[in-house]
Amino acid sequence: MAEKKLTKKFGQKRDFKSEEKKTKNNTYMKKKTYKEPVKKQQKTTDEKCEPKKVASKKTEKSLCPVHGKCGGCQLLDMPYEKQLKKKQNHVSKLLQPYCKTEKIIRMEDPFHYRNKVHAVFGHRKDGTVISGTYQQGTHFIVPVDECLIEDKRADAIICDIRGLLKSFKIKTYNEDTGYGLFRHVLVRTGYHSGQVMVVLVLGSPILPSKNNFVKALRKLHPEITTIILNVNDQKTSMVLGEKETVLYGKGYIEDELCGHTFRISSKSFYQVNPVQTEKLYAKAIELAGLTGKERVIDAYCGIGTIGLIASDKAKEVVSVELNPDAVKDAIVNAKRNGIKNVRFYRNDASVFMRQMANEGESVDVVFMDPPRSGSDEKFLSSVVTLRPKRIVYVSCEPTTLARDLKYLTKHGYRAVTAVPFDMFPATEHVETVCLLSKLNAKQHIEVDIHMDELDLTDAEKKATYSEIKEYVLEHTGLKVSSLYIAQVKQKCGIIERENYNKPKSDDAKQPQCPPDKEKAIKEALKHFGMI
Repeated sequence: MAEKKLTKKFGQKRDFKSEEKKTKNNTYMKKKTYKEPVKKQQKTTDEKCEPKKVASKKTEKSLCPVHGKCGGCQLLDMPYEKQLKKKQNHVSKLLQPYCKTEKIIRMEDPFHYRNKVHAVFGHRKDGTVISGTYQQGTHFIVPVDECLIEDKRADAIICDIRGLLKSFKIKTYNEDTGYGLFRHVLVRTGYHSGQVMVVLVLGSPILPSKNNFVKALRKLHPEITTIILNVNDQKTSMVLGEKETVLYGKGYIEDELCGHTFRISSKSFYQVNPVQTEKLYAKAIELAGLTGKERVIDAYCGIGTIGLIASDKAKEVVSVELNPDAVKDAIVNAKRNGIKNVRFYRNDASVFMRQMANEGESVDVVFMDPPRSGSDEKFLSSVVTLRPKRIVYVSCEPTTLARDLKYLTKHGYRAVTAVPFDMFPATEHVETVCLLSKLNAKQHIEVDIHMDELDLTDAEKKATYSEIKEYVLEHTGLKVSSLYIAQVKQKCGIIERENYNKPKSDDAKQPQCPPDKEKAIKEALKHFGMI
C-alpha cells in the first residue's frame, strides 16, 4: 500500500517512522496479538461505572490491562500466525460442502487498523469522568485510554475530550435517570487523506459554550477537519440519533479507496479496515470476471463503494440501497469521481430485483454485501429469480455465508471458490468473498422418476437427463432424447443403469445419435463436469 503517495494528494502526512518506532518498543507487537473492544450499547448509572472484577484463568499477564473485561479481543493473547490458522480452519470447515477455500489474506501490520472508534462516557462515584466501552454482558463502563487496534489519533482525541468536559463542567448522561448531557463520542479517520471527523453525541441539542468548546478541542487537535453535534434524546441502545448540527468544517470527511474518492458522513457504512478493504474489493471485482460488457447490480450498496469501483470494468452498474442518507452520499460519490454509468435506487434490493425479473430485465453479475446476519430467503429468492450469471457474495460471517450457500446451491448455482480476509485481527471475526456461478438449467422441473433410475453413478448425480436436454436446447436449438444422452454417456465411459437404453426386443432396431447431437450432448456433459 503506497501510503506516502496517496497522503501527498490530500496534503497531510502521517508520521509512519514515529509510529513504527513506538510499535517496536511495544511488547504487544513482539507477541503478535491485538485488541478490539466491542461497543455494547447499554444503560449507564453512577453505580454502574465501576467495572466488576473478572476472574482470569491465565496466570500470565495479558498485553491489555482491560482484556477479558470489554470482551472485544477474543484472540488477544494468541500469536498472529495461530489466529490466521484458526480462522482459516473455521471458514474451510464451514464451506467444505460447497467449494474450496483459498489461503486467508493476512495483514502486514495488523494493529491500529480501525478507522472508526466509539467511546461511551460516564463518571465514577467521585465524579471523575471516564470513557471507554461496556464490560461484556454488563452495564459497567470499562475505562479505555488506548486500544491496540484503534487509530491512535482517535484515542488521543477521546482522552482530551474527557478533560474538556471537566473544564467546561459538562455532566455525562445517565440513561437510568435521564439526567446529564454527554453520551458518546464517535471518531472517524481517513487512512489516506488524514482527515478526522469528531461526532459529539448529546442527550440535548444544546452544548454549553459550544464555540469555546470547539475552539479548545481544535487547539488540542488541529488535525480535526470537522466536528458534528448529534442529538440522541431517546432511551435506546443506538449510538447516534437522527438530528445533527455541524459545529465545524463540512460535516463529512473524504478518503480514497481503490483509486476512488468517497465522502463519509457520521452514519455512513464504510469498512473499518481500509488496508484490507482494498484487497477485499479488488478480489471481489476480479472474481466477477468483468470485461466491460456486463450489467451489474450492487445490492446493499451503502455509499456506493463496490459498485463505483467496479464501474470502470462494467458497462452499467445498478446500485440499490434502502438508507436515504447512504443513497445521497453514493450519488455525491459518483459525481465526485466523474462516474456516469452507475444509477442509484432507494429501494429494498429484494423487491427491486424481483421487479426487474418480472419486467423481463436481466443482469450478468450481482454483488451482495449483507450484514452479519446474512441475507434472508426473500432476498436470496429474488436473486435466483433474476438469474444473474455470477454472484459475488461478500460476507462478514462465515456461518451465515454457509447457510446462504446451501440455499443458492439448491436453486441453480454452484459455489466456485471462497477467499477469506483477516479484516479484524485479535477477534474471531473474518470476512470472506465467495464466487457463485449459474448452472445453465431451469430449476423445479417436473420429472417422472422410475425405480431403476434411483441407482445413480457419481457422474450421473451431477445433472439429470432433463437438465442436459435443457442445456442442449438452450445452447444449440437441438432437441435430444434420453436414449441419445444414454448412448453418448456410454461412449464417454459413464456407466448406465442396466437395460436403460436397450431395445424392448432383441430383433428391434435402435436409432443411433446423430453426430451433431452427439457433439452437443458432450458439450453439456463437459459443462456439468461429468466428463
